[in-house]
Amino acid sequence: MDDDLTNLDKAGLLAAASEAVRARRRAEVRDLEVMLEWARAHSGEPEHPRDRLLQLAGEGTPQVQEFCLGEIALSRGTGVTATTNALADTLNLVYRMPRTWKVLESGEAEVHIARRVAKMSAHLPLAVMPVVDKAVARIIAHESGGRVLEVAEAKIIEADPALHDQRVEAERRRRYVSSSRTDEFGLRTVIARCEAGDVVWIEATLARVVEIIAPRHPDAGADELRSIAFGWLARPAELLTLLLEHRDEQETLDLDLGAETSAAEAAETNRAMAMPADLLDALRELDLTPLAPKAVLYVHLHQAAVDGIATGVARAEGLGPRSFSSLAELLARTDLVVKPVVDLNDRVRTIAYEHPESLKERVHLTTGGDYWPYATSTSRRVDYDHPTPYDDTGPPGQTGTHNSGPLGRRHHRWKTHGGYRSRQAGPGRYVWLTPLGLGFLVDHRGTRRITAGQARLVLDAPPGVDIFPGEVDVRLSP
Repeated sequence: MDDDLTNLDKAGLLAAASEAVRARRRAEVRDLEVMLEWARAHSGEPEHPRDRLLQLAGEGTPQVQEFCLGEIALSRGTGVTATTNALADTLNLVYRMPRTWKVLESGEAEVHIARRVAKMSAHLPLAVMPVVDKAVARIIAHESGGRVLEVAEAKIIEADPALHDQRVEAERRRRYVSSSRTDEFGLRTVIARCEAGDVVWIEATLARVVEIIAPRHPDAGADELRSIAFGWLARPAELLTLLLEHRDEQETLDLDLGAETSAAEAAETNRAMAMPADLLDALRELDLTPLAPKAVLYVHLHQAAVDGIATGVARAEGLGPRSFSSLAELLARTDLVVKPVVDLNDRVRTIAYEHPESLKERVHLTTGGDYWPYATSTSRRVDYDHPTPYDDTGPPGQTGTHNSGPLGRRHHRWKTHGGYRSRQAGPGRYVWLTPLGLGFLVDHRGTRRITAGQARLVLDAPPGVDIFPGEVDVRLSP
């Protein structure tokens, strides 16, 4: 590679960028390799009587002499804590995640993502670590860091469900709510650590209250509105009145809490709930189901788990991986509506340009999020794109599961106006070609580089013909 970057054309600069990243990754691996050998050289019984062996990493890793940590930290120009953490991650990777370590040595994956997985799984017994290692090694070079960590979280649960349940129970005992002192402006900060499911409902209730009260506060920004809405949660009587007055049903409920009350009625006030006793009695007779936040819980579960062949770990959108037991607890507090399973093998088309909601549903469940190469977003708040551009003069049925993909707004703009080409080649499978000829294949296994020739082969195939590059390795003998 030419060291003078000013002499490179655009294609050369892209190649230089790829090589620079690989070189940086290899340098990071080299740093860990040096620390690994330093640890191995100091894994025997200490010579100094006050030195001792420390178990820095998980089960199956060697112990390290405490006194050796200071010198290696100084030689690296880092703090002892940072060096000790890096050394622990290295030992976990080498001795507990050898497949992932091998991928790192190739320079094809980010070291910091692998280190996070090594740290997250350090508590697991060595015998179950292959469950995590195999899954991470398979995707770490092809998926964004966020998606790798999400898979790792699920595999850590799957590897030892009983241990996970114990850790969940221990963490539940660390839940708390605290508030700061009142500042000079009369404001306080509230911090809470709660069940993820409870937070989902709190967020949904806040969103509903914000929707109702927004016209009353035309000058308030989004954050201020959420703060005002949060205050309503502390006043249950007023909150119920607000929600009841804005029920979606046609019927109305007359709860005139603004009426004057007698001294006797005031004496009956339930101070704990800040509600009059007669109102509490009335509410007990009411069906308050319509007041619950409206939400749909999407649970992604492999067929093997449904059939009892494998350990079940559900991935709930917005909550991440969850064990069956915690998922059951979450659903037990909801007004659950069971809907038919969506068969993603069905091919659905429409004659319109726009994507109907039912089609968006199928596309999202198939792709899991943005289909841009190495994209991190799994959100549903995306644009739904036609990988093969829609032709107003073309045949009907151009919009469907065969030609749809979610894209973030920026990625969509680049694809539409920036000279990027894409095409869908099967369910959840997309091929990209950048303006300067970089080819990518995006599917359920992540993102992989392909040649420009392979990308053009897919992009230029006749309509209705799906080509799968890299699926067949053709070798011609002399």
